Amino acid sequence: MARVVRTDRELELPRVDAALRAAGHQLTLLRDGAKEEELAAALREAELLLMCYTPVTARVIASAPRLKGIVKYGVGIDAIDIEAASERGIAVANVPEYAEQTVAEGAFALLLALAKKLYPVQRALQAEGWAWPVESWRGLDLAGKTLGLVGVGRIGSSVARMAQGFGMRVLGFDPYAVIPDGVKKKENLKEMLAECDFVSIHCVLNAETRHLIGAAELRAMKRSAFLVNVSRGAIVDEAALLRALLEQRIAGAALDVFSQEPLAKLGHPLRALYAMDNVVLSPHLTFYTQEAMARLEAETLERCLEVLEGHPLTVKSRDPRLRAQKKGVRFVD
Repeated sequence: MARVVRTDRELELPRVDAALRAAGHQLTLLRDGAKEEELAAALREAELLLMCYTPVTARVIASAPRLKGIVKYGVGIDAIDIEAASERGIAVANVPEYAEQTVAEGAFALLLALAKKLYPVQRALQAEGWAWPVESWRGLDLAGKTLGLVGVGRIGSSVARMAQGFGMRVLGFDPYAVIPDGVKKKENLKEMLAECDFVSIHCVLNAETRHLIGAAELRAMKRSAFLVNVSRGAIVDEAALLRALLEQRIAGAALDVFSQEPLAKLGHPLRALYAMDNVVLSPHLTFYTQEAMARLEAETLERCLEVLEGHPLTVKSRDPRLRAQKKGVRFVD
């Protein structure tokens, strides 16, 4: 029997939890937003940590002398101090492929909602019973518009295919990816932004991309342009984005991710977004479909069993932070 800790219990993984318990392991579930001290205390005897959003700091890792592996049941690894884990020989892996198409569909759904003004029209319909075709409800065609992708990996490439199906021109900024056919590569981010009617963010969060979209980049966008972010909140300077929206320097935004989650109507620095008709808000759920969650649970359980049975932890991600690990892992392309 091993001790296993899973954070962020609000994101339910019933198959994973049941399988671990059925195998005789002691599973502790911690709430979303668990404090560093709470997580450190729970990990003192644990061999495996499953996490999604809760930060795993160097202090937390130092408090877990028996810890063998950390499995992120999701994609982003910015909340894990991977260097501290590697120094201790603790293997780290994520589940990078379970929702690539799913998130791309979610991003494009948000883009459509912005273009067609679906949310403000729906709110008006609910309040008044009907909405007549006045100018304030006039939407946009996507055909002939220009979409700029910030990050053209698997998710960005899927969004590009969808956009091309709608007759959109697609530009891509990504210094590291191979740009797919039909997407025009742009070497300068601001120059690309200046051409776009819609901008969709699909890069990972790291030191290089934090606040990649800042005040200067937002100023480079057309006043008629929209921003979509389903990647990580901190890729955008959110204070600058809020100012740009309040000052009507861009036409609107659709956001599924935020630096400080959960978003809240009281006390949150972005609370003003709730009142904006040109903003679509989603609670970090573009990944959340039946099919994607089935894939996530199946692969998460595979990674758990590798750690608990003493096998190398499989790393499928190409993220250099994970690929730099030297112990307890095996890499799969």
